[in-house]
Amino acid sequence: MEIIVQKYGGSSVADTEKLKIVCTHIIKEVKKGKKVVVVVSAQGKTTDKLIKEEQEITKNPCKREHDMLVSVGEQITIAKLSMLLKENGHDSISYLGWQVPIITDSNFGDANILEVGDEKILNSLASDKIVIVAGFQGIDKEYNITTLGRGGSDTTAIALADRLKAEKCEIFTDVDGVYAEDPNINKNAKKYDKISYDKMLEMANNGAKILHNKCVKLAKEKNVSIIVKSTFIEESTGTIVE
Repeated sequence: MEIIVQKYGGSSVADTEKLKIVCTHIIKEVKKGKKVVVVVSAQGKTTDKLIKEEQEITKNPCKREHDMLVSVGEQITIAKLSMLLKENGHDSISYLGWQVPIITDSNFGDANILEVGDEKILNSLASDKIVIVAGFQGIDKEYNITTLGRGGSDTTAIALADRLKAEKCEIFTDVDGVYAEDPNINKNAKKYDKISYDKMLEMANNGAKILHNKCVKLAKEKNVSIIVKSTFIEESTGTIVE
């Protein structure tokens, strides 16, 4: 199977109209004969809203219960996206982290992926289903829900791309690739067509918010090429990180 992994961040899935745009990107690849696995974040500021509500209850939350709470946003996104794809005539199925399963350690709030299952996803792809996976989350060996920390959905996508031997991993965001400076501040900022893992790590460590360092470190370790693209530019060429 020719598998590709796509990841869409919170701003890309913020509302129904944006989810419809995401559907067009997915269906475009399906029409090329690709098997598509999609990783999504919670919609918009959902996770921030949950954390704010948590802080109204306690300033010192139990880490296990914190992960139980903040992991729910992605469940909403995967269900909605799967429904939209079905409405557009494309069979799909959604999975939470524990259903894949994505096995992690018990470092709540910043868990590390230990193992990724592939049987359920491969069986779904073989049945011509588009697979939608909740990013940012996993399960430890005691069956506790865990979250992967900042940039966790990107990390999920890289781990799946590696496990499934995907031909590419596309990270969709609201910016058309990786720039030397924030293009929202400097309209003349240089855009990179290609960038090394080490340069991307340096930028991430210096505060660039395109890819988190944990995700880039995993991509470098597993030698997974990343294409950072814009959800909202139809022919976005993006930036290759390899």
